[in-house]
Amino acid sequence: MARADLDKQPADVQRMFDTVARRYDLTNDVLSLGQDRRWRHQVIEAVDPQYGERVLDLAAGTGTSSQPFADRGAVVVPCDFSLGMLRVGKANLPALPFTAGDGTRLPFADDTFDAVTISFGLRNIVDPLAGLREMLRVTRPGGRLVVCEFSHPTLAPFRTVYLEYLMKALPAIARTVSSAPDAYVYLAESIRAWPDQQGLADLVATAGWTAPRWRNLSGGIVALHHAVAP
Repeated sequence: MARADLDKQPADVQRMFDTVARRYDLTNDVLSLGQDRRWRHQVIEAVDPQYGERVLDLAAGTGTSSQPFADRGAVVVPCDFSLGMLRVGKANLPALPFTAGDGTRLPFADDTFDAVTISFGLRNIVDPLAGLREMLRVTRPGGRLVVCEFSHPTLAPFRTVYLEYLMKALPAIARTVSSAPDAYVYLAESIRAWPDQQGLADLVATAGWTAPRWRNLSGGIVALHHAVAP
């Protein structure tokens, strides 16, 4: 696995997620101290899916983030490029139309979706800017984008503590609960190397989305970025 501050190799990232799929949801609950459920709920509220709307849930993994859209009456398509994740998701949530797809070459026609969302996956796309442009291509004019991603805590003392946890405690805890603990060393590095809130907003705008803005969750550990397709 290449280090996160170097070029990401898609096959390596895909293989990594295949290996963690079996215990992925459990590991996320443990490592986030249960906060990941709150963050995902905030994504649903931010997208605000309406009955019958088509929603693309990119990097959907096992479908944990997708089912709430279906529960609200949206037509949700969970998409991921990890076949291991998709297999686990299909076994647990057989009614959802899981779809294999690369974030830089989505297997959908232009203007297909009313909203597109990606949670904790944009930083794993080999070219995040290309991924954001693909999301725009498949979103109808006026459609919404919501990106939920790890970010930079806003208070300096808290940021220091957080980075210490991220780089030291997270991989150590992962060894006790994950099916592939070494993958979480990469994940910790990828979070640390990711742009801050303004940096991601600038990237969203560069991709062609309009009115980018963000809202911090958990003191900036996570940020929700919103934008609109022109």
